[in-house]
This record gives sequence, structure tokens and C-alpha cells, in this order.
Amino acid sequence: MSIRSDRWIRRMAEQHGMIDPFEPGQVREVAGRRAISYGTSSYGYDVRCGTQFKVFTNINSTIVDPKAFDPSSFVDMDSDVCIIPPNSFALAATVEYFRIPRNVLTICLGKSTYARCGIIVNVTPLEPEWEGHVTLEFSNTTPLPARIYANEGVAQMIFFESDEPCETSYKDRGGKYQGQRGVTLPRT
Repeated sequence: MSIRSDRWIRRMAEQHGMIDPFEPGQVREVAGRRAISYGTSSYGYDVRCGTQFKVFTNINSTIVDPKAFDPSSFVDMDSDVCIIPPNSFALAATVEYFRIPRNVLTICLGKSTYARCGIIVNVTPLEPEWEGHVTLEFSNTTPLPARIYANEGVAQMIFFESDEPCETSYKDRGGKYQGQRGVTLPRT
């Protein structure tokens, strides 16, 4: 298994639709203002989140249970900026739609700009032949409100290509998050 470079990422996106929409370079300005970078990097792809956010709130004093998640634990918002309360989290989906090849495993890491502010980005690996918008979780580990910017870089995808395709892909297993669009809550 080997990590893939910017040339490989460009080829896979342009010829096979692996990332849509795709930015072949690094974008550092949006509408004439400096932005947190997104697009193709040396050995990865920096994704953006969209404007749809689900911000966790405990106004119902509920228990967080992945087998019986209460959707009313979130406040929905549509904005270019999301304010995450102290010691809380928010969900968002990538602007980009991914189609992962059968011989590729993709890992998501947070961008250092957010990490240096105490904002942690979490997402599970994108398995071979998974496709969809990636649901991202932003944890605010600080005692202060934290800001996330939509349509700017929030995380980096790293692509590992195997010498051979896997025997059973996410698609073969009929994975429950296959083809997800927008922010997707836990499913069992």
C-alpha cells in the first residue's frame, strides 16, 4: 500500500470522478478575502464543509446513544459560519462528493489551523467503493465558543492505494452510509 501524490489525485478526480467538485490546486482566497486553504495538496486533498450544520445541544437532558440517537439533540442551521458552544460539537457535510476506488482507503485528518485553536475534526476512514458526502464532526475542546467557516478548508483526505483490490468492499457489504448526501446522523 502506498500514499498517493497530487498527480494521482488529479488524475483520479478528473478521469474517474473520485472528487466532485474538484479543485486541482490550492485555493487560499474566496471572494477576494483570505481563506483557510482547500483543494489538492502535495499528498492529499483539503475538503470544505457546506453551510448546513447540526449543532449539539443538551436542552432535552438526553443520553447520547449511537443505537437510539435522538435527532432533537441538534439545532439545525444554514450559515457561512457555525459557532460551536464550549465543550460541544457540530456536524457538517463536505461540499465534495467522493467515489472511492475499490483498491483505495482514504483517511481524514484535521487541518492544523483548526487544531491550533482546539477544534478537532473527526471522521472515520472512507472505505473502498464507498461514495457520498462525508459527514464531519467538529469538537470544540475549549471553554470558549469556536467558529467554523463553511466553503473553506476544514480537513485533509489522504489516499492509500493497495497493490490489489480488496476482496469485499463497502459497496459489496451494502454499507448503511453508502450514497449519503448532506449531514447524516448515526444509523444502526
